[in-house]
Amino acid sequence: MKQEIKLPEIADNVVSGFLARILVKVGDVIAKDQSLIEIETDKAATDIPSPIGGKITDIKVHAGDEVRVGQTILVVETDDTTPDAPLSSPKSVVIPAKAGTAPLTETASIPAKAGTAPLTATSLVPASPSVRRFARELGLDISRVKGTGKGGRISDDDVKAHAKEVIQSPKVAEFAVYAEVPDFSKWGPVEPQPMSRIRVITAESTVNSWQTIPQVVQFEKADITELEKFRLESKAAVEKAGGKLTMTAILLKLSAMALKQFPKFNASVDMKNKQIIYKNYINIGIAVDTEQGLLVPVVQDVDKKSLTQLSIELNGIAERARNRKLTSEEMQGGNFTISNLGGIGGTSFTPIVYPNQVAILGVSKSAIEPVYQDGVFVPRNMLPLSLSYDHRLIDGADGARFLGWMCKVLEQPFLTWL
Repeated sequence: MKQEIKLPEIADNVVSGFLARILVKVGDVIAKDQSLIEIETDKAATDIPSPIGGKITDIKVHAGDEVRVGQTILVVETDDTTPDAPLSSPKSVVIPAKAGTAPLTETASIPAKAGTAPLTATSLVPASPSVRRFARELGLDISRVKGTGKGGRISDDDVKAHAKEVIQSPKVAEFAVYAEVPDFSKWGPVEPQPMSRIRVITAESTVNSWQTIPQVVQFEKADITELEKFRLESKAAVEKAGGKLTMTAILLKLSAMALKQFPKFNASVDMKNKQIIYKNYINIGIAVDTEQGLLVPVVQDVDKKSLTQLSIELNGIAERARNRKLTSEEMQGGNFTISNLGGIGGTSFTPIVYPNQVAILGVSKSAIEPVYQDGVFVPRNMLPLSLSYDHRLIDGADGARFLGWMCKVLEQPFLTWL
């Protein structure tokens, strides 16, 4: 018998997604749980598995289509008598950025729960899916639209009225304006390629962060000569436990200690309500470079875990990120972020603070440098650090103290971490 396979519910409050890839073709014989398509939403890039086995007789969608939850994806000839049903639970890899394809994108008006992604609070406002989609297509944050219907319900006319206000508003910092690029083909051959959904979302998120957060960057170098000896001497014990003792793992542990020492850095700024939200938990995001783009999974309760535990957890997170196996829960709740480019190279860089956080630590490649000690120059292993922070909450003196404390602690290998 023939059965239709429909797009399942992908995540809370997600009603549609963009079809990135079709992984099968008409005539293929598929097994249950085999991946059929890849869907990209504002929260995840998701492989959709089949709930049944059989032979594909028809594919109803095309790459690039916007597909809605419940829409038929393909038709399968099968002996399975299970009635038509949504697909199995998808496996997702979360995208750390804000959705939106319109040239004007409003910034979110309330803090997002996610650590690395500014999420619009569309679930908190009364509006139908079609009205939400209309606002999204215009690049508007529906939580800022004033509803004139019963109970404040928002209509298409309300969205149009808000769009007019935005266009006429002098507060240009609340949305991104993208300039026209010239026709580069006038000077030579070009090869335009569409940006991936992940790259579009990442680009818009960084623009949003840059426009709404006044960012300052502090630089320092830490002497990690003794720490590197400690790391090499201790790595076998960590590897025996199933982890890998890296500088990122050490910085993760130290950052948790620093956030306790300097609670301003473990907070969020809520300008709408004119308040600072201090957090009594320490969750830290780790930037991971993958083939799909930059992902920032979050390590929960870092202060409650040993260095060995963190090393094991980091190994698993990095592997799942590169294999597109991260869940949405693993990408949420971050208070602070570490971006370590030391394995790639560079002497310094200026990372951008993630929305709803107030600081990010950048790490570059360490190098042996001559350091003047006790009247002579001696070779020392120096690690460049960059601390970007939100100047609305963090002053220069705060940044200098935080980074100075980090450098001082990095100079001492703490055997008790293990």
